[in-house]
Amino acid sequence: MADSPGGGEKTEKPTPKKLQDAAKKGDILQSRELGTALVVMAGIGWLAVTGPSMIDALSDMLTQALRFRRDDIVDFSPAERGLDLLTGIALPVAGVMLATFLAAIAAPALLGSLGFRPGAFAPKASKLNPGAGLKRIFGAQGLIELLKSIAKVGLLGSIGVWMIWDRLTAIIGLGKQGIAPAMADLGNMFILTCLVMAGGLFLIAGIDVPAQIMQRAKRLGMSKQEIKDEHKESEGSPELKGQIRRRQYETLNGSTRQAVAEASVIITNPTHFAVALRYKPGVDAAPVVVARGSDAIAAAIRELADQNGVTVLQYPELARAIYFTSRTGQIVNEGLYMAVATVLAFVFRVENRMASEMDRPFITVPEDLRFDADGKKH
Repeated sequence: MADSPGGGEKTEKPTPKKLQDAAKKGDILQSRELGTALVVMAGIGWLAVTGPSMIDALSDMLTQALRFRRDDIVDFSPAERGLDLLTGIALPVAGVMLATFLAAIAAPALLGSLGFRPGAFAPKASKLNPGAGLKRIFGAQGLIELLKSIAKVGLLGSIGVWMIWDRLTAIIGLGKQGIAPAMADLGNMFILTCLVMAGGLFLIAGIDVPAQIMQRAKRLGMSKQEIKDEHKESEGSPELKGQIRRRQYETLNGSTRQAVAEASVIITNPTHFAVALRYKPGVDAAPVVVARGSDAIAAAIRELADQNGVTVLQYPELARAIYFTSRTGQIVNEGLYMAVATVLAFVFRVENRMASEMDRPFITVPEDLRFDADGKKH
């Protein structure tokens, strides 16, 4: 497999950002076969329901068109007469047009590609290049489209021939009937044949849609290096950082923010868990958990602690132990008193410039209070 410009083979699925950028440029998931099937089925379905009324409207229009009155000779107005004749069939015809229009919209909606994209209308030099056009026609994609067209004609032609052959006797017998019954039977045969052929179009669409999904995924495939580069670019975006920060703040209510601001220390995992502890001699009988959280909430607690100058220390085992054994507003587990007291003593010494980061103590968590990231004891 050829290497991608970004480095490495394109073995990874496209990221949501890559799919979004491609859609803005007009590269969307689409299937002409599905659109054709829906439009044909909607049109034929409408004719099947409103066919008799449409035939009656056409019959009345023809009758009125062949009827001459005195006014048609004395004061003949072609425009007015034509408008009167067309008014009778306007509603049935408008119904067919509306049904097919909605079906045309439904096709991209089902594929999640409905929407207006200005980038799709931007001029592209590749579309004006005759060489590129010939390559599309005689290349692999052109061959695939040719084979699809041949298969479509073969399938629909076979369905049509089978339907006619199966009803050949009934078709021959139409000549022995009156005009009205014969026309009714012929209309029913036509509608049924078209419905079956529309079903054949859906069969083709059922093959084409997965094929289009696979082709687009392959076309937009990414290498591992491209994914890493996109991730770095996204992380460095000020807009994205601002959105993440706003979401983090929204996860904390006012009382929790106040509690974090007044906490004595924040102990982290360092990224997945964070617990805020408060210990005020004479007020608290033991260290109290004033806030706790994981993932986004943990990130919000760390961010808020940095803004308020609260000491943040990384003690993974101790952070998990407190998180899984104590709730907000409760004192820490009795088995963790010694470890928490050691941490608080170190924070007190740092705040009074009696110690530095180099003097950070080693903490031991009791074996029965050691948890992994899923809350299971080791």
